[in-house]
Amino acid sequence: MSEPSVVRLGTVASTQEAARELPIGSVVVAEHQTAGRGRLDRRWEAPPNTALLASFVVAPHPLLSLAAGIAAAESCGPQARLKWPNDVLIDGRKAGGILVEMTAAKAVVGVGINLTWASPGAGLVDQPRDVLLDALIQRLGAWTSAPPPRLPRRSPLPTAR
Repeated sequence: MSEPSVVRLGTVASTQEAARELPIGSVVVAEHQTAGRGRLDRRWEAPPNTALLASFVVAPHPLLSLAAGIAAAESCGPQARLKWPNDVLIDGRKAGGILVEMTAAKAVVGVGINLTWASPGAGLVDQPRDVLLDALIQRLGAWTSAPPPRLPRRSPLPTAR
């Protein structure tokens, strides 16, 4: 993403909802979400001002979920690991999650990362919110601008008969 338009909000229901109607290149960041969610409609909760809560509007990409996960893990530092498909782990504990919603025209990548508070058993990423946001904008832009891999038109392996 080059020169994204960052919209900063106080309290919102969900950054995903706030970002859904914005153009590609937009980023929504909130101090607090009242109805944040992860995959499978699980809730994502954090007290105000304790997490990076952001949604990025990007062009659709066939490997967007993987690209977003790698970008988030890289942004969180060398100690971070990605647990497929959407969890960022610090010392084996979930510190963040990614939610991707895609249409034919655009995609919204939601990211929630614990910074100063975590539920029992969860992890924290020890970075200032804006430093992490800047890293995530840069890494997500790099990964989503990469061309999709070339896949063979048919399997190089013999088929079972």
